[in-house]
Amino acid sequence: MTAIYIAGIALCSVMAQWLAWTVKVPAILFLLITGLLLGPVFSVLDPDAVFGDLLFPLISLSVAVILFEGSLTLHFKELKGIGKVVRNLCSIGMVATAIILGLSCYWLLGLDWRVAAVIGAVLVVTGPTVTAPLLNAMRPTKEIDRILRWEGIVIDPIGALFAVLVFEAVMLAGKSGVLSHTLFALFKTVGVGLSIGILAGYITGVLIRREWLPYELHKFGVLALVLVSFTVSNAISHESGLLAVTVFGIYLANQDDLELDSILEFKEDLSQILISTLFILLAARLKLPDLMLLGPAVIVFLLIVLFVARPVCIALSTYNSELPWRARAILAWIAPRGIVAAAVGSVFALSMTKAGIADAQKIVPIIFTVIIVTVVLQSLTAIPVAKLLKMRQPKPSTVLIIGANHLARAIAKGLQDQKIDVYLSDPAWENCRMARMDGLACYYGNPQSEHAERYLPMSSLKTVLGLSPNRHHNALGVQYFSHMLEEKNVYSLKSSDIHAKANKDSATFLSRQILFGDNASYARLSSMIAKGGKVSATKIAEAFSWQDYLEVNKDAVPLFILQIDDEEDTQLIPFTPNMERPPNTGDMIVAMQPPKMSILKEPASKTPVSSESEKS
Repeated sequence: MTAIYIAGIALCSVMAQWLAWTVKVPAILFLLITGLLLGPVFSVLDPDAVFGDLLFPLISLSVAVILFEGSLTLHFKELKGIGKVVRNLCSIGMVATAIILGLSCYWLLGLDWRVAAVIGAVLVVTGPTVTAPLLNAMRPTKEIDRILRWEGIVIDPIGALFAVLVFEAVMLAGKSGVLSHTLFALFKTVGVGLSIGILAGYITGVLIRREWLPYELHKFGVLALVLVSFTVSNAISHESGLLAVTVFGIYLANQDDLELDSILEFKEDLSQILISTLFILLAARLKLPDLMLLGPAVIVFLLIVLFVARPVCIALSTYNSELPWRARAILAWIAPRGIVAAAVGSVFALSMTKAGIADAQKIVPIIFTVIIVTVVLQSLTAIPVAKLLKMRQPKPSTVLIIGANHLARAIAKGLQDQKIDVYLSDPAWENCRMARMDGLACYYGNPQSEHAERYLPMSSLKTVLGLSPNRHHNALGVQYFSHMLEEKNVYSLKSSDIHAKANKDSATFLSRQILFGDNASYARLSSMIAKGGKVSATKIAEAFSWQDYLEVNKDAVPLFILQIDDEEDTQLIPFTPNMERPPNTGDMIVAMQPPKMSILKEPASKTPVSSESEKS
């Protein structure tokens, strides 16, 4: 029967993720609903009965992997560039939130002070898994988008670490009435967690640098070390394992000479599986009587979460900043809680229940109630609030180019010279390095990854162009972004005519391989660049029509039309076989010119107005 339950949970997890992907909301919402339906509503799934004594170890190890994956994204050098507001949000704002919510649990809900302190500490964490999808739909101004995204990224590991330290402190205080003994035990726990985490990170670095661990074992080897670090640390000092794996991840993230992209990608995939499963299991463990025990006072607590704790946090964090009041109001409203709060809180609840601490059984219902209310309410109201305060970005205009090879760089430079926002993406570091040397923004990695969702300007993307010579990379990008954006804004360039004919099995992708017309391919354009070709822009005027342009530029490959619309915004229209209209007077034509066309010689009466960008 256990195998049937596991298979059923896996199927339900995929369905919940698919529904979230379809309606473009945080997946946590449907995962919670699925768990509640399977557990307290229809009583189909009882995790305690299905897994028995294995449930707590499974949850604990899963949380350890999730925290490790989150801490892998925390680079100290990036903390210096995220601004004073984000630093304050993850320090004084975080502490203020914990104090306000902890005191509210103690005085308003009448909980044991240790339980109240743990709930307050756990609920400081937002996280990118719930914030990023909301921001993509909301499209706030760049400053707000940047602050909220970075808060989610940074507060994920820092807030989890803070919650772990608070939990350890209250658990030790509950065991000893002598302050000196409590402090000694706390320092011992912190010392063991720090030591094990740093040691695990050092060992991992040595194994990778000296190639004692083959590349194909990097992912599995690091996962094994995470699990070993967690269990060994807990064995030496109770409840220090979460601290150890968090420090382990932070240590690795700040080793600049280590290649960790494959490990991070693997951990993202594994975390998605664990998060999906964990949320269903944790939600299924909720009991309707436990929810009823919270009473009407929990409504007042929720109001404090929404309208007191977060506004106070923002007021302290933005003090003396130049943010307008509208921006502060948006920041004060958006703070959905996510997986880290649910997972860490559930682990703490199990430990405190075993220790016989009063009210420990109320931790999970309170945390899940806050998660449900914040995710649902803020997802539904984020866009109207942003419109009301006039803090939404203009229509998305950024062009994302999949690939940073020499062809992609030349096209990106040509667009950038025409004041078009361009962002490149490539999994090859050398290509990204060359792009950045040319002054082009470039994301190092796969643009459809969870990591990219944190770092790419997703809310401002308008057009996606697949310009990679690797058909697989283009296909994945087309599949991913055609759902996120309108399909008419996602294109791919054929790698070559031969490959296009050979890939008839992918009808959807072939229908997207229309960029720059039927005669354009990566091989052809790349060859033109290699021989000295360049990207140039020419304006269509009454004295130099579109037909005149075609006569003069017979060997050129038209790439884009830059059209000024009624709102004085520049519209980028790629050339495709099924274009709605030809270029008109006033439009700018961006084209790939062969070497012999580097100097245009038209009749004096038909001289185009042009601006050119040399191939970098």
